[in-house]
Amino acid sequence: MRRILVLWAVPRSTSTAFEWMMRMRRDMTCFHEPFGEAWYRGEDARWPRRDPDCTPVAGLSFASVWQELASAAARGPVFSKDFPHYVSHLWDDNFLDRFHHSFLIRDPAKVVTSMYSRWPEFLLEETGFSEQRALFDRLCDRDGSPPVVIDSDDLLEHPRKIVEAYCDAVGIPFIEDALSWDPGERTEVSWYDGGSWHANLRASDGLKPQPRRAADISDAPDRIRLIHDAVLPHYEHLHSFRLSPG
Repeated sequence: MRRILVLWAVPRSTSTAFEWMMRMRRDMTCFHEPFGEAWYRGEDARWPRRDPDCTPVAGLSFASVWQELASAAARGPVFSKDFPHYVSHLWDDNFLDRFHHSFLIRDPAKVVTSMYSRWPEFLLEETGFSEQRALFDRLCDRDGSPPVVIDSDDLLEHPRKIVEAYCDAVGIPFIEDALSWDPGERTEVSWYDGGSWHANLRASDGLKPQPRRAADISDAPDRIRLIHDAVLPHYEHLHSFRLSPG
């Protein structure tokens, strides 16, 4: 089977917009957080706040997700966007060797304030920064060179340059037309909560240059600021390896 091109992101990092751009290429089978669905709702779910009385989705498991990905990769090129904390228990060389790894990072002040606005009770374990750093470092140590890293701020400010640099780095052709699309429903990325987190994506018409805006966490609850302080070093570490827009 071909290696699966995977983007390891964190929540609220504009990763679904990047995924939608990859879908607009129309030269790959694309998956939206497939292991996340198992992590939240599968028969072997690992979500730390899951209600023990919640009925799992019959037949959904980490093994069934992997089988679906592997079957698609046997037929043709595959891209998947996922969060590394969903699969940290699966990290062995056999699993990791089946992917072409890349990473999307975002300023944790923006991540945690966005998560708090939608999901005030979220836990540190649900941000994924620690696992993102751990996976990145493991791949660096194992392979002798860093995987591709892009930063959300760079992507939003210089979408064409960053996407072109990403494509070159992972060895796929750059398709400029994929940067634009029509507003509309995004059922392909809506398995969780009916897609309510993707209102901006539904209203968007492409990856267009946007100015950077700082996020202020000074008024956030102490718990949220402590989470931010805990994950900031992980972000800063990966940030030093990011692709430059030039």
